Amino acid sequence: MKHLFSVLALLLLIGFTTAQAQSKEETKVAAAVEQLKQAMISGDRKALEAITTDALSYGHSSGKIEDKAAFVEALASGKSDFVTMDLSNQTIQVNGKTALVRHQLAGSTNDSGNPGTVKLGVLLVWQKQHGQWKLLARQAYKL
Repeated sequence: MKHLFSVLALLLLIGFTTAQAQSKEETKVAAAVEQLKQAMISGDRKALEAITTDALSYGHSSGKIEDKAAFVEALASGKSDFVTMDLSNQTIQVNGKTALVRHQLAGSTNDSGNPGTVKLGVLLVWQKQHGQWKLLARQAYKL
């Protein structure tokens, strides 16, 4: 029992140390990723426009590249529709006003009324503009 308590205490300490290791900017970038995720699920046009830069380059796993207008329109119209989106194995690296985020995305879709599933690796490039983190580029690849 004493050994079990020691192991649990060590695991809690490791988890606390890892959580504390994330910098203030990394935490802000993580929040921006979550905002993007929620906007993509909801298809909220204003939220999608607010979280992305005007120079957005959005790369799909199929090789298709969209600019900001096409990206927003596809999600707002339901042509591209994320029903669920789970992100895992996320890493964040901040360098000045640029942040790189990598994660795995698993989700269910309903693109133009056709149900499906996706499992992707994703690289997001964020840029800090006027104190806010905005998505500058995204590239996905199939897993």
